[in-house]
Amino acid sequence: MRIHVVDPPAYTPPYDRALSAALARAGADVTLCSGPFSYGGVAAADGYRVDQCFGGMLRGQPGSRLRSASRLAAEVPEMLSYRRTARAADVVHFQWLPLPQLGASLLPTDRPLVITAHDVVPREPRPGQIAGLRRAYARADAVVVHSQDGSERLQRELGVAADRCHVIPHGTFTHLAEIEDRAPLPAELAAVEGPVVLCFGLMRPYKGLDVAIEAWRGITGAELWIVGMPRMDTGPLKSSAPVNVRFVERFIEDREIPAFFERAELALLPYREIDHSGVCFTALAFGTPMLLSDVGGFPEIAAAGAAELVPSGDAEALRSALQRLLSDAPARQRLAAGAVTAARDLYDWDRVAALHLELYAKLIGGSAR
Repeated sequence: MRIHVVDPPAYTPPYDRALSAALARAGADVTLCSGPFSYGGVAAADGYRVDQCFGGMLRGQPGSRLRSASRLAAEVPEMLSYRRTARAADVVHFQWLPLPQLGASLLPTDRPLVITAHDVVPREPRPGQIAGLRRAYARADAVVVHSQDGSERLQRELGVAADRCHVIPHGTFTHLAEIEDRAPLPAELAAVEGPVVLCFGLMRPYKGLDVAIEAWRGITGAELWIVGMPRMDTGPLKSSAPVNVRFVERFIEDREIPAFFERAELALLPYREIDHSGVCFTALAFGTPMLLSDVGGFPEIAAAGAAELVPSGDAEALRSALQRLLSDAPARQRLAAGAVTAARDLYDWDRVAALHLELYAKLIGGSAR
Protein backbone atom coordinates (compact mmCIF):
# COMPACT_ATOMS: atom_id res chain seq x y z
CA MET A 1 0.00 0.00 0.00
CA ARG A 2 1.49 3.32 -1.11
CA ILE A 3 0.78 6.10 1.39
CA HIS A 4 1.54 9.81 1.14
CA VAL A 5 1.66 11.58 4.51
CA VAL A 6 1.34 15.26 3.57
CA ASP A 7 2.17 18.31 5.72
CA PRO A 8 2.89 21.24 3.37
CA PRO A 9 3.65 23.84 6.10
CA ALA A 10 5.57 21.31 8.25
CA TYR A 11 3.54 22.22 11.31
CA THR A 12 4.05 18.91 13.15
CA PRO A 13 7.28 17.14 12.11
CA PRO A 14 7.40 14.91 15.23
CA TYR A 15 3.90 13.58 14.54
CA ASP A 16 4.42 13.28 10.77
CA ARG A 17 7.66 11.36 11.15
CA ALA A 18 6.48 9.09 13.96
CA LEU A 19 3.36 8.14 11.98
CA SER A 20 5.37 7.63 8.77
CA ALA A 21 7.88 5.40 10.54
CA ALA A 22 5.15 3.31 12.18
CA LEU A 23 3.30 2.87 8.88
CA ALA A 24 6.57 1.79 7.26
CA ARG A 25 7.23 -0.75 10.04
CA ALA A 26 3.81 -2.20 9.31
CA GLY A 27 4.82 -2.78 5.69
CA ALA A 28 3.42 0.28 3.92
CA ASP A 29 5.35 2.14 1.25
CA VAL A 30 5.39 5.63 2.77
CA THR A 31 6.45 9.01 1.42
CA LEU A 32 6.35 12.05 3.69
CA CYS A 33 5.58 15.07 1.51
CA SER A 34 6.38 18.21 3.42
CA GLY A 35 8.17 21.54 3.54
CA PRO A 36 11.19 22.66 5.55
CA PHE A 37 10.93 22.96 9.33
CA SER A 38 12.27 26.38 10.22
CA TYR A 39 13.01 26.08 13.92
CA GLY A 40 15.36 23.15 14.39
CA GLY A 41 16.32 19.64 13.41
CA VAL A 42 13.90 16.81 12.74
CA ALA A 43 14.12 13.05 13.22
CA ALA A 44 15.87 11.15 10.45
CA ALA A 45 13.63 9.23 8.05
CA ASP A 46 13.19 5.69 9.37
CA GLY A 47 11.99 3.32 6.66
CA TYR A 48 10.17 5.94 4.59
CA ARG A 49 11.05 8.53 1.96
CA VAL A 50 10.91 12.30 2.37
CA ASP A 51 9.88 14.48 -0.57
CA GLN A 52 10.34 18.14 0.29
CA CYS A 53 7.98 19.21 -2.45
CA PHE A 54 6.60 22.20 -0.54
CA GLY A 55 8.24 25.35 0.74
CA GLY A 56 10.76 25.85 -2.03
CA MET A 57 9.47 29.39 -2.60
CA LEU A 58 9.51 30.45 1.05
CA ARG A 59 11.38 33.65 1.80
CA GLY A 60 12.04 35.63 4.95
CA GLN A 61 12.08 34.66 8.60
CA PRO A 62 9.28 32.63 10.23
CA GLY A 63 6.47 34.94 11.26
CA SER A 64 7.55 37.78 8.95
CA ARG A 65 5.32 39.45 6.36
CA LEU A 66 7.66 38.27 3.63
CA ARG A 67 7.27 34.71 4.86
CA SER A 68 3.48 34.97 4.80
CA ALA A 69 3.48 36.57 1.36
CA SER A 70 5.78 33.93 -0.11
CA ARG A 71 3.66 31.14 1.38
CA LEU A 72 0.56 32.65 -0.19
CA ALA A 73 2.30 32.96 -3.56
CA ALA A 74 3.45 29.33 -3.39
CA GLU A 75 0.11 27.83 -2.43
CA VAL A 76 -1.44 27.37 -5.85
CA PRO A 77 1.60 26.21 -7.87
CA GLU A 78 2.83 23.85 -5.16
CA MET A 79 -0.56 22.27 -4.57
CA LEU A 80 -1.16 21.89 -8.31
CA SER A 81 2.23 20.27 -8.64
CA TYR A 82 1.46 17.95 -5.74
CA ARG A 83 -1.79 16.85 -7.38
CA ARG A 84 0.36 15.29 -10.10
CA THR A 85 2.71 13.74 -7.52
CA ALA A 86 -0.27 12.27 -5.66
CA ARG A 87 -1.04 9.95 -8.55
CA ALA A 88 1.76 7.70 -7.28
CA ALA A 89 -0.11 7.04 -4.02
CA ASP A 90 -2.93 4.67 -3.14
CA VAL A 91 -4.03 6.96 -0.29
CA VAL A 92 -3.21 10.62 0.32
CA HIS A 93 -3.30 11.67 3.97
CA PHE A 94 -3.04 15.40 4.70
CA GLN A 95 -2.02 16.34 8.23
CA TRP A 96 -2.36 20.10 7.63
CA LEU A 97 -3.53 22.35 4.83
CA PRO A 98 -1.19 25.27 4.09
CA LEU A 99 -3.98 27.82 3.58
CA PRO A 100 -7.41 26.27 4.13
CA GLN A 101 -9.09 29.33 2.59
CA LEU A 102 -7.65 28.28 -0.78
CA GLY A 103 -6.51 24.71 -0.37
CA ALA A 104 -9.78 22.80 -0.55
CA SER A 105 -10.18 23.36 -4.29
CA LEU A 106 -6.58 22.25 -4.87
CA LEU A 107 -6.73 18.92 -3.06
CA PRO A 108 -6.17 15.72 -5.08
CA THR A 109 -9.40 14.30 -6.45
CA ASP A 110 -8.45 10.95 -7.99
CA ARG A 111 -7.14 9.19 -4.89
CA PRO A 112 -8.76 8.39 -1.53
CA LEU A 113 -8.22 11.49 0.59
CA VAL A 114 -7.82 11.54 4.38
CA ILE A 115 -7.38 14.68 6.49
CA THR A 116 -6.39 14.69 10.15
CA ALA A 117 -8.12 17.42 12.17
CA HIS A 118 -5.31 18.20 14.61
CA ASP A 119 -7.07 21.46 15.48
CA VAL A 120 -10.71 20.47 15.32
CA VAL A 121 -11.86 24.09 15.15
CA PRO A 122 -9.22 26.83 14.80
CA ARG A 123 -8.86 28.72 18.06
CA GLU A 124 -7.75 31.95 16.40
CA PRO A 125 -9.33 31.60 12.93
CA ARG A 126 -8.29 33.86 10.09
CA PRO A 127 -10.94 35.21 7.72
CA GLY A 128 -12.35 32.41 5.60
CA GLN A 129 -10.43 29.67 7.42
CA ILE A 130 -13.39 27.85 8.96
CA ALA A 131 -15.38 27.97 5.73
CA GLY A 132 -12.32 26.62 3.91
CA LEU A 133 -11.98 23.76 6.38
CA ARG A 134 -15.64 22.87 5.91
CA ARG A 135 -15.06 22.63 2.16
CA ALA A 136 -11.89 20.57 2.66
CA TYR A 137 -13.53 18.14 5.07
CA ALA A 138 -16.48 17.80 2.68
CA ARG A 139 -14.06 16.70 -0.05
CA ALA A 140 -12.26 14.18 2.16
CA ASP A 141 -13.23 10.52 2.18
CA ALA A 142 -12.36 10.36 5.87
CA VAL A 143 -11.43 12.79 8.63
CA VAL A 144 -9.21 11.46 11.43
CA VAL A 145 -9.49 13.01 14.87
CA HIS A 146 -7.74 12.04 18.09
CA SER A 147 -10.61 11.98 20.60
CA GLN A 148 -14.30 11.24 20.83
CA ASP A 149 -14.88 14.81 21.95
CA GLY A 150 -13.13 15.99 18.80
CA SER A 151 -15.31 13.78 16.64
CA GLU A 152 -18.43 15.20 18.19
CA ARG A 153 -17.19 18.76 17.64
CA LEU A 154 -16.39 18.03 14.00
CA GLN A 155 -19.92 16.85 13.48
CA ARG A 156 -21.56 19.61 15.49
CA GLU A 157 -19.49 22.63 14.49
CA LEU A 158 -18.13 21.81 11.04
CA GLY A 159 -20.85 19.57 9.68
CA VAL A 160 -18.71 16.48 9.06
CA ALA A 161 -20.89 13.39 8.68
CA ALA A 162 -20.53 10.88 11.49
CA ASP A 163 -19.59 8.05 9.14
CA ARG A 164 -16.60 10.04 7.87
CA CYS A 165 -15.23 10.87 11.35
CA HIS A 166 -12.70 8.30 12.55
CA VAL A 167 -11.24 8.46 16.06
CA ILE A 168 -7.62 7.25 16.01
CA PRO A 169 -5.42 8.02 19.02
CA HIS A 170 -2.39 10.26 18.93
CA GLY A 171 0.82 8.31 19.50
CA THR A 172 3.35 8.79 22.29
CA PHE A 173 6.61 10.48 21.30
CA THR A 174 8.75 7.64 22.63
CA HIS A 175 11.59 8.55 20.27
CA LEU A 176 12.33 11.54 22.50
CA ALA A 177 13.00 9.25 25.47
CA GLU A 178 15.40 7.23 23.29
CA ILE A 179 17.63 10.16 22.29
CA GLU A 180 21.24 9.39 23.14
CA ASP A 181 22.87 12.74 22.33
CA ARG A 182 21.02 14.60 25.06
CA ALA A 183 21.65 18.18 26.09
CA PRO A 184 21.76 19.00 29.81
CA LEU A 185 19.61 21.64 31.41
CA PRO A 186 20.98 25.18 31.22
CA ALA A 187 23.19 25.84 34.22
CA GLU A 188 20.74 28.20 35.93
CA LEU A 189 18.00 25.55 35.76
CA ALA A 190 20.26 22.67 36.75
CA ALA A 191 21.09 24.60 39.93
CA VAL A 192 17.44 24.73 41.04
CA GLU A 193 16.68 22.73 44.16
CA GLY A 194 13.26 21.48 45.09
CA PRO A 195 10.27 20.35 43.02
CA VAL A 196 9.59 21.68 39.51
CA VAL A 197 6.26 21.92 37.69
CA LEU A 198 6.62 22.24 33.92
CA CYS A 199 4.43 24.10 31.42
CA PHE A 200 5.95 23.22 28.06
CA GLY A 201 5.34 24.11 24.43
CA LEU A 202 4.40 27.07 22.28
CA MET A 203 3.03 29.89 24.43
CA ARG A 204 -0.44 30.79 23.24
CA PRO A 205 -3.47 32.40 24.93
CA TYR A 206 -5.63 29.26 24.85
CA LYS A 207 -3.09 27.34 26.93
CA GLY A 208 -4.14 29.07 30.14
CA LEU A 209 -0.72 30.25 31.27
CA ASP A 210 -2.36 33.16 33.06
CA VAL A 211 -4.43 30.67 35.04
CA ALA A 212 -1.28 28.71 35.91
CA ILE A 213 0.44 31.86 37.19
CA GLU A 214 -2.60 32.90 39.22
CA ALA A 215 -2.82 29.39 40.71
CA TRP A 216 0.88 29.48 41.58
CA ARG A 217 0.44 32.38 43.98
CA GLY A 218 0.98 31.09 47.51
CA ILE A 219 2.84 27.95 46.44
CA THR A 220 6.28 27.87 48.02
CA GLY A 221 9.20 25.48 48.03
CA ALA A 222 8.79 24.69 44.30
CA GLU A 223 9.26 26.38 40.94
CA LEU A 224 6.99 26.70 37.92
CA TRP A 225 8.89 26.59 34.63
CA ILE A 226 7.13 28.00 31.55
CA VAL A 227 9.18 26.78 28.63
CA GLY A 228 8.73 27.27 24.89
CA MET A 229 8.54 29.71 22.02
CA PRO A 230 6.14 32.62 22.57
CA ARG A 231 3.26 33.09 20.17
CA MET A 232 1.79 35.89 22.29
CA ASP A 233 2.88 38.89 24.31
CA THR A 234 4.31 37.38 27.48
CA GLY A 235 5.03 40.74 29.11
CA PRO A 236 1.84 40.78 31.23
CA LEU A 237 2.47 37.18 32.33
CA LYS A 238 6.02 37.92 33.44
CA SER A 239 5.08 41.12 35.22
CA SER A 240 2.39 39.34 37.25
CA ALA A 241 4.32 36.13 37.97
CA PRO A 242 5.59 35.29 41.46
CA VAL A 243 9.36 35.11 41.93
CA ASN A 244 9.34 31.30 41.81
CA VAL A 245 8.17 31.25 38.17
CA ARG A 246 10.82 31.00 35.44
CA PHE A 247 10.34 31.65 31.74
CA VAL A 248 12.45 30.01 29.02
CA GLU A 249 11.24 31.77 25.89
CA ARG A 250 12.73 29.95 22.92
CA PHE A 251 12.30 26.88 20.74
CA ILE A 252 13.47 23.75 22.57
CA GLU A 253 15.19 21.24 20.29
CA ASP A 254 14.52 17.52 20.61
CA ARG A 255 17.85 16.76 22.30
CA GLU A 256 17.00 19.28 25.05
CA ILE A 257 13.55 17.92 25.80
CA PRO A 258 14.48 14.90 27.97
CA ALA A 259 16.22 17.04 30.57
CA PHE A 260 13.11 19.18 31.11
CA PHE A 261 10.61 16.34 31.43
CA GLU A 262 12.87 14.14 33.55
CA ARG A 263 13.50 17.05 35.93
CA ALA A 264 9.81 17.87 36.40
CA GLU A 265 7.76 16.35 39.19
CA LEU A 266 4.63 17.29 37.28
CA ALA A 267 3.68 18.47 33.79
CA LEU A 268 0.93 21.10 33.85
CA LEU A 269 -1.43 21.72 30.90
CA PRO A 270 -4.12 24.18 32.10
CA TYR A 271 -5.60 24.67 28.63
CA ARG A 272 -8.84 26.50 28.03
CA GLU A 273 -9.55 24.36 24.93
CA ILE A 274 -7.85 21.60 22.96
CA ASP A 275 -8.46 18.32 21.20
CA HIS A 276 -5.15 16.73 22.11
CA SER A 277 -1.67 18.11 22.68
CA GLY A 278 1.74 16.89 21.57
CA VAL A 279 3.02 18.08 24.93
CA CYS A 280 0.79 15.53 26.62
CA PHE A 281 2.21 12.73 24.49
CA THR A 282 5.72 13.94 25.22
CA ALA A 283 5.05 13.74 28.96
CA LEU A 284 3.72 10.19 28.50
CA ALA A 285 7.00 9.21 26.85
CA PHE A 286 8.91 10.13 29.99
CA GLY A 287 6.36 8.83 32.48
CA THR A 288 5.89 12.36 33.77
CA PRO A 289 2.72 12.76 35.88
CA MET A 290 0.27 15.28 34.47
CA LEU A 291 -2.27 17.75 35.78
CA LEU A 292 -4.70 18.67 32.98
CA SER A 293 -7.76 20.82 32.53
CA ASP A 294 -10.97 18.97 31.74
CA VAL A 295 -11.20 19.87 28.05
CA GLY A 296 -11.11 18.01 24.74
CA GLY A 297 -9.45 14.62 24.87
CA PHE A 298 -7.69 15.25 28.19
CA PRO A 299 -10.31 13.31 30.21
CA GLU A 300 -9.32 10.23 28.19
CA ILE A 301 -5.73 10.61 29.44
CA ALA A 302 -7.00 10.89 32.99
CA ALA A 303 -9.24 7.85 32.52
CA ALA A 304 -6.13 5.88 31.54
CA GLY A 305 -4.62 6.74 34.93
CA ALA A 306 -1.90 9.06 33.60
CA ALA A 307 -3.25 12.41 34.81
CA GLU A 308 -5.54 14.24 37.16
CA LEU A 309 -8.09 16.79 35.98
CA VAL A 310 -9.13 20.23 37.19
CA PRO A 311 -11.92 22.48 35.87
CA SER A 312 -10.64 24.65 33.03
CA GLY A 313 -9.99 28.25 34.06
CA ASP A 314 -10.43 27.60 37.80
CA ALA A 315 -7.26 28.95 39.42
CA GLU A 316 -8.33 28.03 42.95
CA ALA A 317 -9.02 24.41 42.04
CA LEU A 318 -5.71 24.29 40.18
CA ARG A 319 -3.82 25.68 43.19
CA SER A 320 -5.39 23.09 45.46
CA ALA A 321 -4.50 20.24 43.10
CA LEU A 322 -0.93 21.50 42.70
CA GLN A 323 -0.39 21.76 46.44
CA ARG A 324 -1.79 18.29 47.01
CA LEU A 325 0.21 16.58 44.27
CA LEU A 326 3.46 18.35 45.14
CA SER A 327 3.16 17.03 48.68
CA ASP A 328 2.03 13.51 47.72
CA ALA A 329 4.85 11.52 46.12
CA PRO A 330 2.86 8.23 46.07
CA ALA A 331 0.08 9.94 44.09
CA ARG A 332 2.61 11.20 41.56
CA GLN A 333 4.13 7.72 41.34
CA ARG A 334 0.70 6.25 40.56
CA LEU A 335 0.22 8.76 37.77
CA ALA A 336 3.70 8.04 36.44
CA ALA A 337 2.94 4.32 36.35
CA GLY A 338 -0.33 5.07 34.56
CA ALA A 339 1.56 7.17 32.02
CA VAL A 340 3.99 4.34 31.27
CA THR A 341 1.14 1.86 30.82
CA ALA A 342 -0.88 4.21 28.61
CA ALA A 343 2.14 4.96 26.43
CA ARG A 344 2.80 1.24 25.97
CA ASP A 345 -0.78 0.11 25.37
CA LEU A 346 -3.25 2.80 24.29
CA TYR A 347 -0.95 5.27 22.58
CA ASP A 348 1.66 3.01 21.02
CA TRP A 349 2.54 4.12 17.48
CA ASP A 350 2.34 0.60 16.05
CA ARG A 351 -1.24 0.36 17.28
CA VAL A 352 -1.94 3.83 15.85
CA ALA A 353 -0.45 2.78 12.50
CA ALA A 354 -2.53 -0.41 12.40
CA LEU A 355 -5.71 1.63 12.88
CA HIS A 356 -4.69 3.97 10.07
CA LEU A 357 -3.94 1.07 7.73
CA GLU A 358 -7.32 -0.48 8.52
CA LEU A 359 -8.97 2.81 7.52
CA TYR A 360 -6.89 3.15 4.36
CA ALA A 361 -7.75 -0.42 3.32
CA LYS A 362 -11.46 0.32 3.65
CA LEU A 363 -11.09 3.40 1.49
CA ILE A 364 -9.32 1.58 -1.34
CA GLY A 365 -11.35 -1.61 -0.93
CA GLY A 366 -8.31 -3.77 -0.33
CA SER A 367 -6.45 -5.29 2.56
CA ALA A 368 -3.78 -3.65 4.70
CA ARG A 369 -0.48 -5.25 3.89
